[in-house]
Amino acid sequence: MKTLKNLSILFISALVFTACSSDDDNPEPVNEEEVITTLTATLVPVGGGTTITLQTQDLDGDGPNDPEITVSGALAANTTYNGTLELLNETESPAESINEEIEEEDEDHQFFFQITNSLATFTYDDFDEDGNPVGLEFTVTTDDTTGAGTLTITLRHEPSKSANGVSDGDITNAGGETDIQAVFSISVK
Repeated sequence: MKTLKNLSILFISALVFTACSSDDDNPEPVNEEEVITTLTATLVPVGGGTTITLQTQDLDGDGPNDPEITVSGALAANTTYNGTLELLNETESPAESINEEIEEEDEDHQFFFQITNSLATFTYDDFDEDGNPVGLEFTVTTDDTTGAGTLTITLRHEPSKSANGVSDGDITNAGGETDIQAVFSISVK
């Protein structure tokens, strides 16, 4: 009789633990955030001239060291530049290109370009399947204004990319999460 009582308690306990389990046999896949250690913007002047490179590199990620930021020179006034961005994860060897992931998930990514002192304007040259901008390719146009300022390049993950004006590059109402943001001191001569 004692054995039957112990087996009954064991059986009931097994049912309770099984019924209360929160395990999901079909969990949602986790889309891990990209690790981006390096962002390089390359600006090639249309018609010839000096190519400008802007780079931020943070090999220790959230570690104690600040990112190393370099700008190879000044932009020329009254010039149009074809721009491209390259993003790398250099915590892996060889370094992993993050561009491929952004291109594959382009509807979930958008770069935003903010410049102070009206030194230049930006135009998107690449778009997702819905016709919304991505920003891996862009055009920068300077006018006759010379001076110094900052250029901020921000990659947003899952921004609001819709026809309500967000897709024109306005970060103030884009939403989403920032994957990387870099601020460069620039000048136009």
